[in-house]
Parts: sequence; C-alpha cells; structure tokens
Amino acid sequence: LIRSRGVMRGYHHLPEATAEALTQDGWLRTGDIGHLEDGFLRITDRKKDLIKTSGGKYVAPQALEGKLKALCPYVSQVLVHGNNRNYCVALLTLDEEAARGWAHAQGLNGIPISELSRRDELRRMLQGYVDQLNAGLARYETIKKFAVLPGDFSQESGELTASLKMKRKLVEKKYQPLLDELYAG
Repeated sequence: LIRSRGVMRGYHHLPEATAEALTQDGWLRTGDIGHLEDGFLRITDRKKDLIKTSGGKYVAPQALEGKLKALCPYVSQVLVHGNNRNYCVALLTLDEEAARGWAHAQGLNGIPISELSRRDELRRMLQGYVDQLNAGLARYETIKKFAVLPGDFSQESGELTASLKMKRKLVEKKYQPLLDELYAG
C-alpha cells in the first residue's frame, strides 16, 4: 500500500473501480510484494502471482525461479507450480550451450538436447542444484519434484510475451498432464 499527495484520489465517475484500487482511508493497493532491507524497499513479487498451497501457505514462484536460475548455470527457464497443491514442483528447460558443455565433460557428446533432457545423469546433476536451493527455503516452499522439458519456452509457441515474460497460466495449461504426473503417487 502507498499513499502520498502524488497518488490518485480515485477514478473519475468509477466508484467501484476506486473502491477496488484504494482503501477507505486513501491508500493505493499496488499489488506488489516486498520487504524493507537496509532502509530500502525491495519489490520481490506481484501479489497476483503468488501460489497458495493446499496447506494455506503462500509461495512467491518468481523468487524461487530466479534463485534456481542464479544457482544452476545449466537451467535456462523455470516454472514453479503448486497452487492448491500439497507441495511445489518445477518445470525446467536447459541452457543449450551450458548443457552441451556438461554433456561433453560427461562423455555424452552429440546427444540432442531433447534426448539429453531425459538422461538420468542430467537429472541427478540438476537435483543437486534443486537440493541446494531447497536448503535455504522454508519447508512449504521447497521444490519436491521437477521435470526437464526438451526445449525452451518461446514466443512462437505463445509461452512467452514479446518482452520474454512467461505466460504462466498458458504454460501450466499446456503442460498440465506432466504437472499432474509430478503429483501422482
């Protein structure tokens, strides 16, 4: 919530929209999530992007996705899923250049990325990075299972916007059977 002389007082002739955007005492609902750190406000997520697990805990998926990408040089893109589920899972895509370098070091030269993404050796290596991420998270935030996709999300497939932001709902719908598999058993 923010309030100042520079913040609007409401929408012109739209009382319902004004009531939705502003509290009764004039604070604007920004929809941002953040925290104060060293006297600075750090915006970490958007409220509408939060995941609420079936246990009622809120998880900021973009923060987890960013942390995993920063930890693991072999991951290109990450989607954390877990809304109304018992735990969080992730869909990962590989950074082709880094994955090929890893494959070369493992003696797996010339294997297409789509096949490499199914290899147990690769899964074990990625699991180490997921475990490293999970070590610094609350239990309800941890990624319990993941799947490696054979290719990146793209604009052509409609999974990314023109500014290369993931269309979370579309990706979740497209990969719903795979996500359901991660919760089976």
